Amino acid sequence: MPEPGVERQLPTDEARDLLQLVRDIAQREIAPRAAEEEEAGSFPRDTFALLSSSGLLGLPYDSEFGGGDQPYEVYLQVLEELAAARLTVGLGVSVHSLACHALANFGTKQQRAEHLPDMLGGGLLGAYCLSEPASGSDAASLRTKAVRAGDDWVLEGTKAWITHGGVADFYTVLARSGGEGARGITAYLVPGDAAGLTAAAPEKKMGMKGSPTAQVHFDGVRVPDARRIGDEGQGFQIALSALDSGRLGIAACAVGVAQAALDAAVAYAKERSQFGHPVADFQGLRFMLADMATQIEAGRALYLAAARLRDAGLPFSKQAAMAKLLCTDAAMKVTTDAVQIFGGYGYTADFPVERYMREAKVLQIVEGTNQIQRMVIARHLAGPESR
Repeated sequence: MPEPGVERQLPTDEARDLLQLVRDIAQREIAPRAAEEEEAGSFPRDTFALLSSSGLLGLPYDSEFGGGDQPYEVYLQVLEELAAARLTVGLGVSVHSLACHALANFGTKQQRAEHLPDMLGGGLLGAYCLSEPASGSDAASLRTKAVRAGDDWVLEGTKAWITHGGVADFYTVLARSGGEGARGITAYLVPGDAAGLTAAAPEKKMGMKGSPTAQVHFDGVRVPDARRIGDEGQGFQIALSALDSGRLGIAACAVGVAQAALDAAVAYAKERSQFGHPVADFQGLRFMLADMATQIEAGRALYLAAARLRDAGLPFSKQAAMAKLLCTDAAMKVTTDAVQIFGGYGYTADFPVERYMREAKVLQIVEGTNQIQRMVIARHLAGPESR
């Protein structure tokens, strides 16, 4: 991985030290293994254990429960660095943080004290279960049921497209405990080894092959009411709250992948000669690099602006959707252009840019497709649709 060309503006010396630690881990432990392990479809569980022991899996959460007390402005730049080294890791940390969000923000004091320390820094890895085979963008129509049985709830149904499905230690699960629509959904914290919880074989994907994405089946899974998160019927509100933050995580990961592609393209353009000159001397290619860098800087500025709103306790839903939309579309364009700059070599697995291009595509889809982001933004501007 070329030396990153990012000059960061960080709020504290502690944050600068943190980013240097992350960069060191990324360059020493993550990037050198990325290509080989992605090709083999190897999940880097040891990397997540290292990140946990280094205090990097709970950065945006309270230190009272084992978190890092870092603002989102800093946490997202950590994600960017990790994703630049390997998207499987950066996106995995984002998903883990998403899985912790419900309990950290809507759990009782007792629930947080009992579960969060292990979730944030005890080596556990989480997954977030909202989507289903027949309800992706239309999450409020989910069918997985939760039926009360004394002091327990019994979960029945199937979740789909679950990152870390089959390898997670805990699952934050949204299930229908009441009537139809958004108001009938409740959130639960389900242990990964719960009886009746199984995962299908991981999906065969065009990218991020080292990150298992699988259906997760709940066949009579009993969950104590003490593991219900928030009030009955509050689950959809909890899910939307988490997704606003999660979309910023995806935006940061997208900028990381795009930055890695730009760094590789610049290095290659300086080294590769044609017609007796480095290809970096040709104006057409120089303009491509300039456009790529501009898109990356614009995306980074947008996700950081949204993060600062969140850190200030201000509404940021519209800006989160904008950041997710802009950054992931930019990542797709930047990585495609990086392949073009490499020419025929860019189409081979000998260089990383073809992997970056394949990985960028999924970022336009996960945690709300970019079509959904446009709907969210338009609703903020013009109100709900009249139909």
